[in-house]
Amino acid sequence: MRLYGSVRKQLSLPRWRRVTRTIAQQVCIAFGAALAALGYVLFQLPFNLAAGGMSGLGIIVNHYSGFPPGLFFLLSNVPLFAVGYFFLGKWRFVWSSALAVVVFSLATDFISMQAPVIFETFPLTKDKLLSSIYAGLLYGIGTGIIYRYGGTIGGTSIPARIIYNVTGFPLSQSYLFTDGLIILLAGLVFSWETALLAFLTLLLIGMASDFVLEGTSQVRTIMIVTEHPRPIQSALVQKMKRGVTTWDVRGGYSGTERTLIYCTVLRSKVYDVKHIVGRLDPTAFMVVGLSQQTWGGYNAPKIGHLE
Repeated sequence: MRLYGSVRKQLSLPRWRRVTRTIAQQVCIAFGAALAALGYVLFQLPFNLAAGGMSGLGIIVNHYSGFPPGLFFLLSNVPLFAVGYFFLGKWRFVWSSALAVVVFSLATDFISMQAPVIFETFPLTKDKLLSSIYAGLLYGIGTGIIYRYGGTIGGTSIPARIIYNVTGFPLSQSYLFTDGLIILLAGLVFSWETALLAFLTLLLIGMASDFVLEGTSQVRTIMIVTEHPRPIQSALVQKMKRGVTTWDVRGGYSGTERTLIYCTVLRSKVYDVKHIVGRLDPTAFMVVGLSQQTWGGYNAPKIGHLE
């Protein structure tokens, strides 16, 4: 199609920019994998906090055999990569995950050998609860960085994604099933207290990862259905310095013609908008929703400046 050709031309970047962008992405993925490995070695390994995934299974294998957990993570991902190659995008999938897996594996075994030498006291703390919290935060921030720049850390996410693609079974439930089995196994091998702490670590990993990906929700979207749009629109633009979008709408029950005003504001400014609407049209219908990020529009950063 001619249209697609023109769009592709607009989306294309100069060669030097593609190269620098790719290098920057790979550096960030490597950093995220190293950070995840740091949290894994410093806080999970010493207390056998097997918080799901192949890294958690590596803790159990290391406990019985002394096999290096980093090497186990690398070797266990090889057959998973082979399966993912056929079901999840061939070489594109492999390259997006290989760097993170290799760096995590090497960093895990390297830090495991050097940590007792570098730190005067190792483990850093004897408090299991504190370790489970910091393990979740560091590992979650690391994996969040990996995901944010287009990589994955392999492991149980591969079969979970394949199950989702083939059957439509929700990813969250697949993760809960696979990681839950490993935590259950850890409870049988170590103790149920350890399994409970490992589950806490797993929850914190998800929360920290989501925070890195999406940040805090500081933005609120507001929809106002009103019969008096002009004064509200003027107040939002002039007083609040916010852009607005309007639509002509019709009430489903009453059939009355009204105007829908849509805008985004900071969370701290919602009360001001409620005050404005309440003063100018007490009978208006107003909905406040959550939004993670906004770009473009009036008095806001432009999308073109994100690159």
